Amino acid sequence: MLLAGIAAGGFIGWHSEHKKVKDLQVRIDEMKKQEMRSTVMRSVSAQMEDIANEQREISDEKREEALQQTRVANEMRLRSEHERQNALEAERDAVASEKRALEATAVAETQRERAEEQQRLAEEQRLLAEHQRIQAEFSKRKADTLSYIALGRSLGSISSLQLQAGNVDLANLLGYASYLYTSRYGGDVYYPAVFQPLMDLSQSKLLWTEHVGAVMNIEYLPGQENTLISISNYGEIILFERQGTRLKTNVLFNNSKFDFRDVIVDTTTGSIYAVSRTGHLVIIQNDLKTVKTLTLDNVEHPMRLHDLNERSMLVVGERALALVDLKQQVVSGTRQLPFRVTMGSRKNKLPLLFDDQDMMHLVKGLDDYSTEKVPVSGHVTAYCESKNTGLEAYGMSDGTIWLFDKHGKGQKLIGHRSRVSKMKMNGRRLYSSSYDGTVNLWIADKEKIDPMTLVETDKWIMHFCFDSKKNTFWLGDVKGNITAVNISVPVMVETVKKKLKRDLTTDEWNFYIGREVPYESFTGNRGKEASP
Repeated sequence: MLLAGIAAGGFIGWHSEHKKVKDLQVRIDEMKKQEMRSTVMRSVSAQMEDIANEQREISDEKREEALQQTRVANEMRLRSEHERQNALEAERDAVASEKRALEATAVAETQRERAEEQQRLAEEQRLLAEHQRIQAEFSKRKADTLSYIALGRSLGSISSLQLQAGNVDLANLLGYASYLYTSRYGGDVYYPAVFQPLMDLSQSKLLWTEHVGAVMNIEYLPGQENTLISISNYGEIILFERQGTRLKTNVLFNNSKFDFRDVIVDTTTGSIYAVSRTGHLVIIQNDLKTVKTLTLDNVEHPMRLHDLNERSMLVVGERALALVDLKQQVVSGTRQLPFRVTMGSRKNKLPLLFDDQDMMHLVKGLDDYSTEKVPVSGHVTAYCESKNTGLEAYGMSDGTIWLFDKHGKGQKLIGHRSRVSKMKMNGRRLYSSSYDGTVNLWIADKEKIDPMTLVETDKWIMHFCFDSKKNTFWLGDVKGNITAVNISVPVMVETVKKKLKRDLTTDEWNFYIGREVPYESFTGNRGKEASP
């Protein structure tokens, strides 16, 4: 037990020493580690010190640079302040300059406005002066125009007197001068004093006596300008062709028992249809030899033919209508009328019939017609219309003509002395013939419409027609005469001009035209005065 106690005590002592040794060893190891860490830290501290020294040097350099930049910034600030002061000074100067500029601008604007006002006033004065100059020139031209137009009419009248006296050369010169001054200054070349001498000098009127009875109708053959058909109330149907001043005729039918009143030519077959008041329809085939006569039963006093279409033709009698089949050349139907027809014409390509009760009837077919009152009082003897202008004309038995526009406004035209026998309209030009022996031209382009006489004879004019160019009139009168009249002013003037053999002498010029009018040649020999 003692040993055990000694051993236990020894073991405890050893264990205690051993633990102390172990603790010391741990401390030594820890101290070694701390020493090592201290060494590292000293090394790091040395390095950090070096770095700090370097940073301090850099910081010193930066600080020097910062100081330098501060000095520069201060200098720049001072300069900026100086510049700001300069800018403020410049701004004050600019404001002052702007104020002065605005004041100068206001003054300049005022001066500009004054200048513009003066310019406007000057322009108004210039325009006024220009207007006065134009007015003066216009007044002078107007005076000159009126003077020359009056001269043209005067020369035309003198030309007619010279022609009657047999001085043909002088008459031609004066007639041409009459036209020249009238047309050059915008005058009316259809004025009788100008137009009639041209007709007489150009010998525009040619007359042939071919019929025994009164010529009731003249129609052109389709597509032919010089070949026509004429009929008379003595039963004559004549084909004639103009060859210059000659008239070549061919009597196609002649029977005094017939009283022809109307004729048409079938544009498709070329057949000729002539209706007689005796109640017959004479058909001449296109060979001009074969003749066929149809009796129009129950059609009293036929007076008018109308081609309705390519197959049918309407015959108008005093109290009945008849329909003719053009293919079969037979009467296909008739219709009695509840009124008495006094005159037939055409409107909108349809037959227009006038009766003795002041009514007119537009026929659309044998059993279809419309009726309305004639817009004028009296006996209508002729009618025509213009599709382009909407004008309508009614010729009366007393010689007056009523002209209506498309709005229904009427105007009374006075110029004929007896019954109006025929009228045709071309646009605003109205041609009319009368039993007083005249053909008049009316131009419906102004409020007062005066007639211009194109043809004047001493015989009743029963019918007229003109060619497609409206240059030649063909007249048929009560004595059986056929008259061709050229009404083309350019053609007449050219004919007269070709007849000029010389120019006016100086004495003739001064006497007939006047010293104040510059001399000119009418023959083209300018500068060469011909001898009388």
